[in-house]
Amino acid sequence: MINPEFVEFNTSDGLSLPGLLYKTTGETAVINLHGNGSSSVFYSGKKNQIFAETLAKKDISIFYFNNRGAHIIKRLTVKIGNKEKRERFGMAYEKIKDCVKDIDGAVAYLKKRGYRKFYLMGHSTGANKICVYDFYKPKNVFEKYIILSGGDDTGIYYDFLGKNKFWKILLESKRKIKTGHGGEIIKDLLPDFVFSYTGFFDIANPDGDYNIFPFYEILRKVSLSKKPLLRHFKSIKKPSLVIYGDKDEYCYGDVFKIVGILSAHNPNLDYKIIKDADHGYGGHWRELAETITKWFCW
Repeated sequence: MINPEFVEFNTSDGLSLPGLLYKTTGETAVINLHGNGSSSVFYSGKKNQIFAETLAKKDISIFYFNNRGAHIIKRLTVKIGNKEKRERFGMAYEKIKDCVKDIDGAVAYLKKRGYRKFYLMGHSTGANKICVYDFYKPKNVFEKYIILSGGDDTGIYYDFLGKNKFWKILLESKRKIKTGHGGEIIKDLLPDFVFSYTGFFDIANPDGDYNIFPFYEILRKVSLSKKPLLRHFKSIKKPSLVIYGDKDEYCYGDVFKIVGILSAHNPNLDYKIIKDADHGYGGHWRELAETITKWFCW
């Protein structure tokens, strides 16, 4: 059993983020990006341990950390120089492009710990963040990506809210941000969702960076975006393994078609569908860990 080490690291914009480092003797590390919502790496001990033990057989460490989008709402201290202030973060306020700062902070910390070779793995929204990171920083230290169950948040909210309510709240969010009230919580979304106007606009804007996997638009032939679809995903050049469970509940009932769409737009990547696994891979963590470890070392 590998006991995790609790660590903290700093981002370039003054945040201190906590994490768990499952360390081996080698110089290779996987950085893991969790999904959104109430996610936190501190509540997934069994899964974390399975991955850590499987990777350790190949002398690979894994680093789990809570990014600024962890939890729904979380107050964090921002420190710039000698000045400190408390600000609201969490999914309700997150802008996905800020993942670049979080990932770079994690890399800088691990480099100080002696790591020299890096892989990046992201699940759900974490998969979207890999695509965003690569899009804005294609020349980076990572040798390979693991893209697990990337989700279509824009399509999910459009489908749930309906056309009229979706566009109404999106336009209102844009106005609120422009007038300096983006931090207000959207009452029209309660109690189903907790979002500030800023957070909702970022996650639901069809032309924003969050809309990495526009499956709803493609499958339902609904025109939401003005910008080219799958532009972030198509730009990935690094060796990458894309994985879905064939029971993923966020794939509109057709995982195989969705994987077909992705492979058609970026055929140079590797693709894998895990039988009987849902979005969270419950009951299939060891199979998933072994699949990933084998691919890293291939």
